[in-house]
Amino acid sequence: MMREAAIAAGLVQSAAATKGTDKNWKERLRIITEPEAAAVHCAHLTNLHQLRPSQNFMICDAGGGTVDLAIYKILGSLERLEIGEVCARSGKNCGSLFLDLRFRDLVARMLERHPAHTDPASLAYFQHAFSETDKLAFKGEEDDRTPFQFNCFNVEDPDDMAVGLINGELTIPGALLRTEVFDPVITEVLQLIEEQLSKCNQPIHALLLVGGFSGSEYLFKRVDQQFGSRISVIARPADADTATCRGAARYGLSNRALVSSVIAPRAYIMKVKLPADAEDWQKRPAYISQNNAGVSICENRLQYLVQKGAILRKGQRVKTKFCKFSQGPQDSTFVAVLYTSDSERVMRYTDEGETTELCKWTVDLSTLPSYGEHARMGGTNGFYTEFELGLELDSAEVRGVLLYNGDEWGRVVFEFLN
Repeated sequence: MMREAAIAAGLVQSAAATKGTDKNWKERLRIITEPEAAAVHCAHLTNLHQLRPSQNFMICDAGGGTVDLAIYKILGSLERLEIGEVCARSGKNCGSLFLDLRFRDLVARMLERHPAHTDPASLAYFQHAFSETDKLAFKGEEDDRTPFQFNCFNVEDPDDMAVGLINGELTIPGALLRTEVFDPVITEVLQLIEEQLSKCNQPIHALLLVGGFSGSEYLFKRVDQQFGSRISVIARPADADTATCRGAARYGLSNRALVSSVIAPRAYIMKVKLPADAEDWQKRPAYISQNNAGVSICENRLQYLVQKGAILRKGQRVKTKFCKFSQGPQDSTFVAVLYTSDSERVMRYTDEGETTELCKWTVDLSTLPSYGEHARMGGTNGFYTEFELGLELDSAEVRGVLLYNGDEWGRVVFEFLN
């Protein structure tokens, strides 16, 4: 969808004067995920963060809605810098927006007996003032004794000392802001970093915070307190809030791949029909039927195209061989049902749970040279066609490719990776 929207908006256009001669112009649109763009930017600041080739660094992209984590290794020389993913990315909805929402809820609770100050416009006014001033500047425990003042939107009902409402101004103690607004969200961020560290069996030499939320003094302080003894460099670039934009621009302008490998964040699986074996007869006899060729076929089987956590060269094509039985020349299509799974367990059947349907891909084999030959020679008993389906994981996309004898005969974009 993102690629289609960008092309429709004219971000890339055909350069050829003669229409139709520039056939690959759409490929000039290059898409990169936010954590990867931030990593590209930060990797070029290696002198600033004392990073060397073969060392690993974690990017904590703390934005408004989400916090995304990724771990990369610096490859090659710094003159021809490349980075590669070390383990699968992770993320959670614990960005700075949730500070705003918790602050809004706190104000609404404090002023629940003062409806003049809890209408939508008033709460939005309080929230805006907090977001623009104190959200990033708040320092944590050292601000516990600091009173934070917020002007009311409405002039009526200006005083109630019991709740901190004095002369049209709401005063909130710093300790209350810390425990009710900041600590719950920042604790989630710290837990997310801990979980990401536990997934990586290699040392982390630097943790780099980027994104708008990384400007929070309290967040940076808590991260440094919890991880400073384990990670030698914890830093926040001066341009941390624009790191993803700068990295994306550098990625687009480069004439070579800056990110050499990616980690499959989840498993990609295809629903298939396979010849029934003894295990199928024992576990799922209801799934077994005979096809027109008289072969016992087990339906609802799962074929793994890419395992979760697989290390792939960027854009690497992982191919799997398939075979389709066609009853006649018109029986050239089938629907490939693709699933994803975050489970570490390898599943055999679609009813084992822990899978999410990704898409249905209608594959047409009629374009394959072998299909036409088999259709002419198949007679009335039907025929089999062998082919391959490939899966490509790039910076941000998962693509499916129909292949025969190494040549590409069709493709589709399945997913935009978050």
